[in-house]
Amino acid sequence: MTRDLTDSLQAQRQAAGPAPFPTLAVRRERLARLASMTKRHQQAIVRAIQRDFGQRSETEIHLAEIIPVLHAARHARRHLWHWMRPRRAGVPLRLWPARARIAPQPLGVVGVMSPWNYPWSLSLMPVIDALAAGNTVMLKPSELTPHTSALLAKLAPQYFTPEEFCVIQGGIEVARAFSALPFDHLVFTGSTHVGRQVAMAAAANLTPVTLELGGKSPALVASDADLDSAADAIIFGKGFNGGQTCIAPDYVIVESRRLDALTHALEHAIRRQRPTDIEATGYVSEAHRVRIDALLNDARDHGCRVIEHGDHAPALVIDPHQRLPLMQEEIFGRALPVISVKRIDDAVRLINQRPHPLVLYAFTHQTTLQETLRRGTRSGALVFNDTLIHHAVPSLPFGGVGESGSGAYHGRHGFERFSHLRSMFYQSKRPSSRWLRPPYHRWLLKLLRLG
Repeated sequence: MTRDLTDSLQAQRQAAGPAPFPTLAVRRERLARLASMTKRHQQAIVRAIQRDFGQRSETEIHLAEIIPVLHAARHARRHLWHWMRPRRAGVPLRLWPARARIAPQPLGVVGVMSPWNYPWSLSLMPVIDALAAGNTVMLKPSELTPHTSALLAKLAPQYFTPEEFCVIQGGIEVARAFSALPFDHLVFTGSTHVGRQVAMAAAANLTPVTLELGGKSPALVASDADLDSAADAIIFGKGFNGGQTCIAPDYVIVESRRLDALTHALEHAIRRQRPTDIEATGYVSEAHRVRIDALLNDARDHGCRVIEHGDHAPALVIDPHQRLPLMQEEIFGRALPVISVKRIDDAVRLINQRPHPLVLYAFTHQTTLQETLRRGTRSGALVFNDTLIHHAVPSLPFGGVGESGSGAYHGRHGFERFSHLRSMFYQSKRPSSRWLRPPYHRWLLKLLRLG
């Protein structure tokens, strides 16, 4: 298998050799083919994902898997002409009349390792950005969603040559070999633990990496927040895809005096949004179900109040101890801890004591608190008065910081992430820089200090 992977990589490199800078027309046509691959096979995509999860809402599949891919491809095709243009760079006065430009060029071959929780969209969103930047792509989808991975592997050759875009299937050993290939860039989306291993494997080849990891994203409910509105947004974010979302709210923080009222509002939101299991998402594996149940049972064993509304709806865990596994690791499931603090300052301090999250959600319209959170916390994104929706804005970069990831993509940010921003300098026929060459004059240092 390692030999096959190497051959695929070399084939893509050799094919790109004669045309290392694909034209705007070529790139737009590739993006159109990827969009067609998704649009024409929507029902097959839905069936594959539902088979992988056992149960998943068809509406949520369209919202999270199909529509984002179509919108991202359309956004890139519309703006690509502007992204590709060299742009001016300022030149110091002492170097005039020289000119400078920044010109994006393709990196080469981009490797993408995608996760199981959104097996179609999180596979193809980075592929869209990489193709827009003029690269070729090798994709390794998750082995935990075999039906969707098999569909990707089946459809890709119908729309792309292997030298443009190919899909590599396989388990853990294939993933390890894939991450060790000398790509020009490697994208990994998954857990922090596996992300460290991928980064170490890529480091051996000095391969730059983009890591989209996750972590424990808090939802802060401030004193001025409308509790019903906040609860509705939080339960939407936690209930979507069964909580198996890297940007799902992982825990909620609220002032003690509003804990009971927020708890009631969250319960009401659960009953309204998830009255039955018809729109629920199943577990991707039995091991994942056992893990989530173990976290909830451990909380009960330590005296926590656990409020459940069915096997698939969000389960509220009231004021769990910070040392419980529930509060130490990313939940990635339906459990939702609700933590009370005396003051909002305590909430900010609690957030800052933890590794930087992928998203910080804050429910407040107070401009002073919004500014405090902007200046006084770190996270991949800062979202006010909603959850998840920011991911649908193609002009916003998507990425983490610290343990929640490194690098960002989406839209122009993805185009530039998968491009080399090449510096270009144009000297004039009568360069002012000739005065910088020896023999040096006494007035030179005085002149340079002024400039």
